Amino acid sequence: MGPHGLFWWIGAGVLIVAELMTGTFYLLMIALGFLAGVLAYELGAPLDLQLVAAALVALVAVIVLRRSRFGRRRRMVDASTDPGVNLDIGSTVSVAAWRDGRARAMYRGAEWDIELVPGEPEDAHLYEIKAVRGSCLVVAARRADGAAAGAHGAREGTRQA
Repeated sequence: MGPHGLFWWIGAGVLIVAELMTGTFYLLMIALGFLAGVLAYELGAPLDLQLVAAALVALVAVIVLRRSRFGRRRRMVDASTDPGVNLDIGSTVSVAAWRDGRARAMYRGAEWDIELVPGEPEDAHLYEIKAVRGSCLVVAARRADGAAAGAHGAREGTRQA
């Protein structure tokens, strides 16, 4: 094995170890390019063709990885609105009175600050939690149960009268 073959093997080995340390698949794709270079060397290709083969295989491998699901960047999801992160999102809270789109209400055994989503009505009694920001619940009127609660409240009002 000549000096070119040793170069390709050492380069591929270093890239594989670096990939194991960093966890990125891109270094592994470049290591595939180095393996293509050693294959071209073993087939007797001159150094310039070895370099071209290594570069083309590495480039194609990186492009394929980039287009696969492993190469796509994951969108950062805001944890305050992600129901997979915060199990309170989608739950219902009852709010008795509002003051300029803000209120305090009991939820899960504690008193929370409540903020109303802009444009939502303050006359519903049940609200759905849309986001949690620190100790503040951001809520919107619950549509299906909100109408039923309003009708129930109207019936209660006529019984008392």
